[in-house]
Amino acid sequence: MEYWQAIVLGIVQGVAEFLPISSSGHLVLVEALLNLHSDNMAFEIAVHVGTLLSILVVFRDELLWVISQPRVMLAIVVATLPIVCVGLLMKNQLEQAFASPLAAGIALCCTACVLWVTQWFDRGTTELGEISLRQAMIVGLFQAVAPIPGISRSGVTIVGGLLSGLNREAAAKFSFLIAIPAILGAAVLETASMFRESDLASEPWAVHATGAIVAFVVGVMALQGLLKVVAARKLHTFAWYCLAVGLLTIVISTVGR
Repeated sequence: MEYWQAIVLGIVQGVAEFLPISSSGHLVLVEALLNLHSDNMAFEIAVHVGTLLSILVVFRDELLWVISQPRVMLAIVVATLPIVCVGLLMKNQLEQAFASPLAAGIALCCTACVLWVTQWFDRGTTELGEISLRQAMIVGLFQAVAPIPGISRSGVTIVGGLLSGLNREAAAKFSFLIAIPAILGAAVLETASMFRESDLASEPWAVHATGAIVAFVVGVMALQGLLKVVAARKLHTFAWYCLAVGLLTIVISTVGR
């Protein structure tokens, strides 16, 4: 992998990991359009660590607060259980089954539909400190479909929070708090697999570090921007983008065949 490829994919990961447009789906599309390849497991781990650091930086105050909130800590555990089950049992199968641009395009259209409903269900009043285990499980079930390329993890979990009755701020914050164990868990699994399968001495670590740094910097900006969008009740506007990209991808993939 060249440095320019790492920069491009780092930007895509940093933007799409937090904006509700699906990082995995966009990586599939960018690779197909520009003939890039991010199937290097070490690189995937690096950019995920970069976006994880973005969350830790932006939500550093909230993380200190969460430590003193047993209810919220338990809610994070409950919301993480569904994605753990999916990750251990069928993550690879889902990613392989939906790895084509056509499948990613269809999933992006599904993400658009989910985002569009927020303008009618964005009326929750529950604060983050008052979250129930039922609400946490609802958000967790939405997160369980996130491994499918084209499904936005941030988008569906925020929507899940809104539908469960959380207010906008609580839904957004909880979405990214549960992203920490989800991303960290995926990185641990991928690291273990990498140690079993790859020659670590041959890894271009400088290139991976470049991708991670780019993903971190872009991720911080994207995350801060999304919080403002959610606060302004404009999350549904991303539905138009997801729908347009999804339909365009479906048309191109179908014509190409």
